[in-house]
Amino acid sequence: MPIRAVVWDIDDTLFDYTTADRAGMRLHLAAEGLTDRFGTAERALAYWREITDVQWLRFAGGETTFQGQRRDRVRQFLGTEALDDTDADAWFDRYVAHYESAWKLFPDALPALDSLAPDYRQAVLSNSSLHNQERKLRTLGVRDYFETVLCAAELGVSKPDAAAFHAACDALELDPAEVVYVGNEPDIDAGGATAAGLAGVWLDRGRLGGRPELVTITDLDRLPALLRGDTRFGAPSPIG
Repeated sequence: MPIRAVVWDIDDTLFDYTTADRAGMRLHLAAEGLTDRFGTAERALAYWREITDVQWLRFAGGETTFQGQRRDRVRQFLGTEALDDTDADAWFDRYVAHYESAWKLFPDALPALDSLAPDYRQAVLSNSSLHNQERKLRTLGVRDYFETVLCAAELGVSKPDAAAFHAACDALELDPAEVVYVGNEPDIDAGGATAAGLAGVWLDRGRLGGRPELVTITDLDRLPALLRGDTRFGAPSPIG
């Protein structure tokens, strides 16, 4: 079957989440008077990212809600387990205001979306919430590229579970073999998609390599040629 649709991850794939998160947290630490609390800003940023990764795994595993993981990130970061939900939400909202001020697409995102639009249907599958990702895509000016946006918080299942990928295929009314999934996580995105019967592509922006079993690209400029080359993803791409 030919590839008919591209389903995208968003954060650190189309949208430069890591840079925005770090820039936003730097501003937030300064505004909250917390810059020196962890010794250096770099230590604070590393700790925030460590906490974020742990809490996202809890959310993906169904151990907490989307809002719950946010609150727990704040409590753990501040070392105040007794912080009530209202105050935790307010602290996170203040961080979000700084984070959103740094939102940007990767430079190769819009050209790739434009190049693929004439020949491929496009959609989004994210391990986030629909409210967050819809707003992000509209703010960044790219929502209209996608027929549908599906998120774990509403689906009740997260990548790499096959059910999440199949939900995206069902929404497009396509067989998994007709869909390629593109994301920055080798296991959660490309590996999960491949195991679910889709064509998975790992966007290895950091050029980490070391995953010969995965079809790999290092920037989105390479994706249109990969798809139009009709490789059918039967072997790791030479493009990586």
